[in-house]
Order: sequence, then C-alpha cells, then structure tokens
Amino acid sequence: MPSCRIQRKKETCACAAREEGVTSMAKLTRDQFFAAIAPAVMFVHQEGSSMFPSVRMAQSLLESGGEIHAWNNLGGIKVGSGRTNAYWQGEAVVKGTWEYVDGRSVISKAAFRAYKSIYHFYKDLDLLLNTSRYDRVRLAGTPERQTQMLLACGYATDPAYPSKLMAIVRQYGLLRYDEMAKLSVPLPRGFEGASNVPVIYQGQVLGGGYLQGGITWVPARRIGEALGAKIGWTGSKVTVNGLELESVLSASTGYVKVRDMAGVLSLPVTWDDRARAVLFE
Repeated sequence: MPSCRIQRKKETCACAAREEGVTSMAKLTRDQFFAAIAPAVMFVHQEGSSMFPSVRMAQSLLESGGEIHAWNNLGGIKVGSGRTNAYWQGEAVVKGTWEYVDGRSVISKAAFRAYKSIYHFYKDLDLLLNTSRYDRVRLAGTPERQTQMLLACGYATDPAYPSKLMAIVRQYGLLRYDEMAKLSVPLPRGFEGASNVPVIYQGQVLGGGYLQGGITWVPARRIGEALGAKIGWTGSKVTVNGLELESVLSASTGYVKVRDMAGVLSLPVTWDDRARAVLFE
C-alpha cells in the first residue's frame, strides 16, 4: 500500500494514514465477496463466536460496500482508546464516514483500525461484542433479533440498520451459512489432540491447519492449490510441484507441514502467536 501511511505504536496510534490512493481487491461480485469472507466467518463461529454467520456476512457487505480493502476492516471499527490486543496491533487508516446524530446524517472523518487479515478483524470485533453492553446481541435467538439488538445496544446509529441487514440476508440466501454452522466436524484421525488454527494468505482464510507438537499440518490440496501449487500423490506421499514431502494421510486427505509447503513455494510464512494463526506472506 505505497500511498497509505499506516503507523504502528505499542499502545496508541497516531492515525496519520490517508485513504487516498489505497487499493482494494479487484471489484468483486456479491457472490465473490461472500465466497472470500465465508471461510473466516465460519472459522470464527467454529471458535465460539455468538454472531450468526448470516448476520456477520450481511454486516460485512453493508458496511464495506462489498470491497475488501488492504486494511481488512469490514465493519468500521474505529481506533477508540488505541489499546492494542491479540488481534489489533495499533495500525490505522483515516477515512470518511457518516453517522446519524440527532436524527441527521453527518459526514466526518475518523481513524479506523487496520488488520493483518479478515480473521483478525472478526476476532477483534468479537472482543467488543463480548462486553456487557452487547449482552442482548449475544443472547439473540434468531438472526432477525440479533440485527435488532445491534441497533438497540448502540452498535449502529442508522434506524434502518436491522431492516437493511435482513434484506441482505434474504436477498443472498445467507441463512444457509447458519445451517452449515450447526454441523459438527470432528478432528481428523491422528489429529485428535491438535488445535485447529486458521491459515491465512493476503488477508483471507484459506482453511484450517492442525497444530500438534509445535508443528502445523495443513490439508495439502486445499491450501496448496489455493496458493497456486500443483498437488499430487505418489501412493504414500504428497507431492507439491513435483517434490515429495513428509505426509500424513487421514480420511483420504493428505496433510503436510506448513513450513515444508512454504519452502517449496518460496513463500515466507509466520506464526502469529498472539492470534494463534499461520500467515503466508
């Protein structure tokens, strides 16, 4: 992002960044937008988020306009106190916004948080929604009730916020993601004691990996092909771009060590210890 000056500080953010010149992903269709954010939405829900996936996806579309900018803030979370946490390390951008104040729409500029990924954004948003102010949001029993409570608890200032969200939910059939979230997926054989961690590339969740004994194993075909690799199988080992890697076969899926895959693809990979996430760079 050469035209956007993003600043980082330990506990507070000077917020000197500009929006002008900042690029986003290529213009996405609505289906492409939902496909891009769905893995992160579902992963965070699997980790215990109280937000209905349908509501979360509708919020993301409504508040981002269907664009995924490089700062990955899909919900207009402002810098606020500037206190950092496991998912936000103090980066920010300044851009225009509007709110309802005393019944009027007011346009202003504000500093918004910038994130390493969509996953980091959703996890930070959940820290906010887990405060007592949003008890009624978390306890809502239906998507429609949850949209109403977002307004009632002060998350949004637009009186039409609930109806706008539900219109998006219905128009794009987002309730199907709530149904998918009800399905329980057991850990693969051989990884029963592992932790499921997100694998992230260019701000998006590609899928999950399994952290076991200090090593993260990833489903080779799902992650590798998402990174542009050619994945094969010799009968005993996974191949990545023709090179055999140490492999684990479980339920017809071949898993490889994430660092081995990164090495073959010449992609830097880091472990975000605070967020417990793997990031390809």
